[in-house]
Amino acid sequence: MLIIISRFLIPRGFRAMTIFPFIVIRNDLDAKNLVLINHEKIHLRQQLELLFLPFYFIYFIDYLLKIVRYKDKNIAYRNIIFEREAYSNEIDLNYLKKRGFWNWRKYL
Repeated sequence: MLIIISRFLIPRGFRAMTIFPFIVIRNDLDAKNLVLINHEKIHLRQQLELLFLPFYFIYFIDYLLKIVRYKDKNIAYRNIIFEREAYSNEIDLNYLKKRGFWNWRKYL
């Protein structure tokens, strides 16, 4: 994992983004936010499990389906299966130590 700080690479309205093996953070303060970093580390594990490209494909398709379902891009984003796992477990800094393989499937 390599953390990059750049406000130019992060879309407006977001604080961080993970593109294996990088976690890109919008500002210096967030680079020290353990909960945010843990959230992004969960995405790193998801990406690794799915060998990267399938992760992005599933993420995008799930987002589109959720937009149709919820008719709101923010609600759709929060309900993407990968985001649901990450948001549900981001405060548990030991989550990745006990997380099962492909645990994101529980959030379908």
